[in-house]
Amino acid sequence: MAADLQFEKPLTELRNKIEELRKFTEEKGIDFSDEIEKLESKAAELEQSIYGELTPWQKVQIARHPERPTTLDYIRGMFTDFIELHGDRTFGDDPALVGGIGKLEGIPVTILGHQKGRDTKENIYRRFGMPEPEGYRKALRLMRQAEKFGRPVICFIDTSGAYPGVAAEERGQSEAIARNLIEMAGLSVPIVCVVTGEGGSGGALALGVGDRIFMLEHAVYSVISPEGAAALLWKDATQAQRAAETMRITAQDLHRFGIADDVIEEPLGGAQKDPELTISRVKERVVAAIKELLLLPEEELVEARYRKFKAIGEFKEIIPQNVQEIETDIVESEKVR
Repeated sequence: MAADLQFEKPLTELRNKIEELRKFTEEKGIDFSDEIEKLESKAAELEQSIYGELTPWQKVQIARHPERPTTLDYIRGMFTDFIELHGDRTFGDDPALVGGIGKLEGIPVTILGHQKGRDTKENIYRRFGMPEPEGYRKALRLMRQAEKFGRPVICFIDTSGAYPGVAAEERGQSEAIARNLIEMAGLSVPIVCVVTGEGGSGGALALGVGDRIFMLEHAVYSVISPEGAAALLWKDATQAQRAAETMRITAQDLHRFGIADDVIEEPLGGAQKDPELTISRVKERVVAAIKELLLLPEEELVEARYRKFKAIGEFKEIIPQNVQEIETDIVESEKVR
């Protein structure tokens, strides 16, 4: 059973009361079926009320839930004959980013993804899914290998960002991320990216240049975490909830902006409530995308990817009706100063 988040506590308490009544009925032989039925109806309404109107901050909490499926969970549930590959052939191996080769419905593919831990010990080992430069260089090595053998690339994104340690910076963290962006943009094989939890900053973007970008319903994707944005804007990281409300980082926002190609529905309450169902839905969407992209010639594939990212974002160009009036306004404002 997935651990409860703070806003889920009223629903949990109500379900506990229902369970207590059921046990009491079994032990004492007293019929509480009417009361149980009423409480179950109330619980169903409360469940729809809670999960039907989630705030951006609540979605962030769900995206970070420690029991959400990880990359290795998706690999076990979606692929066959998986072989994990290690090392960047330059410095070492990075357990925060896993990668390897396998088969998806019989199609040979390369799989990459951020990997978080299930407990404190594993999270320390995997640095909470925050890769160092060797992680991104390992990913690049495997992507180049995929291109050599004509294998599509599938990326699972779930990280708060690249690891911010001094040693990581000394080994070229920024360069490693930038190199991945350049190489992925021109890769001649299909790339499908799935944001499964939290997609944070360049640490996420280094695996995010794809022909298709899917996001799970409660995933988030942003240039900075809400805590980081709050610390920069208001010098107060505790204003993270306020930042999340204004940043437009939810899957629905990004789909509306044209950054995410589609949103994959999660079970009620989040992927952690029913990992198997979530994984099956992701698999269905990824298989369809890979089969569609494999039909495109290499040149058309790369060109479409270029056009996709070039079209992201909007701007307005304002042409002044009367340049003389604007120049006069500038002169007047300078006089006031």
